[in-house]
Amino acid sequence: MAAGPIAERNQDATVYVGGLDEKVSETLLWELFVQAGPVVNVHMPKDRVSLNHQGYGFVEFISEDDADYAIRILNMIKLYGKPVRVNKASAHQKNLDVGANVFIGNLDPEVDEKLLYDTFSAFGVILQTPKIMRDPESGNSKGFAFVNYASFEASDAAIDAMNGQYLCNRPISVSYAFKKDSKGERHGSAAERLLAAQNPLTQTDRPNQLFADAPPPSQPPAMPPPPPPPVVMPPHMMNPMNMPPPGMPPNMGMPPPPPSQFPPMPPMAWGLPNSWPPMPPPPPGPPHHFPTGFAPPPPPRPNPPPPPTY
Repeated sequence: MAAGPIAERNQDATVYVGGLDEKVSETLLWELFVQAGPVVNVHMPKDRVSLNHQGYGFVEFISEDDADYAIRILNMIKLYGKPVRVNKASAHQKNLDVGANVFIGNLDPEVDEKLLYDTFSAFGVILQTPKIMRDPESGNSKGFAFVNYASFEASDAAIDAMNGQYLCNRPISVSYAFKKDSKGERHGSAAERLLAAQNPLTQTDRPNQLFADAPPPSQPPAMPPPPPPPVVMPPHMMNPMNMPPPGMPPNMGMPPPPPSQFPPMPPMAWGLPNSWPPMPPPPPGPPHHFPTGFAPPPPPRPNPPPPPTY
């Protein structure tokens, strides 16, 4: 089931499968992906020491349409409780290669392709598997690699964020790679950026990202917030006389009145003037005139003694 060298595969009909549990085998991947179409081969790179797979693999189909269908129906399904990522290993790279090629230097020998994917795909769409330069005889890393992005926005972000950062206890250098067959000219020039902006394929036919979701599309301009709803006053506040509606107890919903600074007014006596503060009671003595000009009635006369009887 293992595939041959990567160069011999049909990259357009090959999908990358990442996030695999350690219990997943090549046989299980074959049985799963054959439901999307005829499978040519399955390959899961293994660690050289433990001989266990490294959590990812490649599935090659007969046609590119089968690979696209597998991406649509199998991406993010769960195997042993873990969602797997299914993306295109490579698609129309020659048409999409805008020149956003990044050089990564001072790599630790333990850094492999998967770690580079996990690290650098967070910044944007990667067109193909990162290429770690290795010794042809021993297969050991030479300490540098190349990552090809689908846009200069992604490559700029990767260079700004990762240059000088530590990866496996080594500070890596990240910069634009030198162009092939050029005299010291690097990628990322203004001419390349202009051509990339005019390439319609970079906007309509991008491949899926290999280890991370594609950058979100530009968000539409934010709409102004809606006006606040009108304030509806309670019925008792809309009453100009502050009279409660029928059936509602007085002062419902109204704050209590502030305490008065004066003592409570005593009940008024009929016939006396309404004065404040209350007048003291009149002293005992002869009758006097009240403010109204009327004298009090005379005291009642005592009853006359009964006539003597004979």
